[in-house]
Amino acid sequence: MLGLRSGLTKALAARSLAPQMCSSFATGPRQFDGTLYEIRSYYIKPSKMNEFLENINKNIHIRTAHSELIGFWKVEFGGKVNKVFHIWKYDNFAHRTKVRKALAEDKEWQEKFLIPNLFHVDEQEFEIAYLVPWCKIEKPPKEGVYELVTFQMKPGGPALWGEAFQRAINSHVNLNYNKLIGVFHTEYGLLNRVHVLWWNESLDSRAAGRHQSHEDPRVVAAVRESASYLVSQENMLMTPLPFSPLK
Repeated sequence: MLGLRSGLTKALAARSLAPQMCSSFATGPRQFDGTLYEIRSYYIKPSKMNEFLENINKNIHIRTAHSELIGFWKVEFGGKVNKVFHIWKYDNFAHRTKVRKALAEDKEWQEKFLIPNLFHVDEQEFEIAYLVPWCKIEKPPKEGVYELVTFQMKPGGPALWGEAFQRAINSHVNLNYNKLIGVFHTEYGLLNRVHVLWWNESLDSRAAGRHQSHEDPRVVAAVRESASYLVSQENMLMTPLPFSPLK
């Protein structure tokens, strides 16, 4: 028995001294901050887009009384047309549950916002995501246009591709080719998906920055490394609606 106890003690000691593997994405602020973001996409019937936008502009205050809206945009280019994209912030899952319950009991929201808009919407998609630990939501210096770039990465999670992806994003940020607004890593939805939200003053300034970055060897090297983990990539050019906090 004494020999067995001694062997177990040595094994536990060796385990405590062994190096622990971790990922910069999978540890850090995300584990201590429950804040989550609900990312929603609505595909509107082509003949109903104007009515939908008019209703949203008029009645969005009913919805924002319940939880914080980060931004609300109309998609101009990329993917399906007649699409709106919006991001909502919650303290945690319990907070989201509380908000959804309150909305279900809010007759004004149902009558003025929910029911009328249901007739205008063809399809809905939504995801739950977290900000990556090395990023926070930034405010643009003035009104402009937004680009949402969605990366589908290889299975394996941030432990596999996180550091290379971070270097690729920061290569654009550190050289001032783009203004980064936020980086969201999906928790529910397609896994290994990252949404990167950029701001530009105009479409032409975005085009100029993109051309310059493509000729910068520092950006090219960082992007090439991250691309080895990439499955697919798509982007959307979006304009904020008048009530959007991010303009």
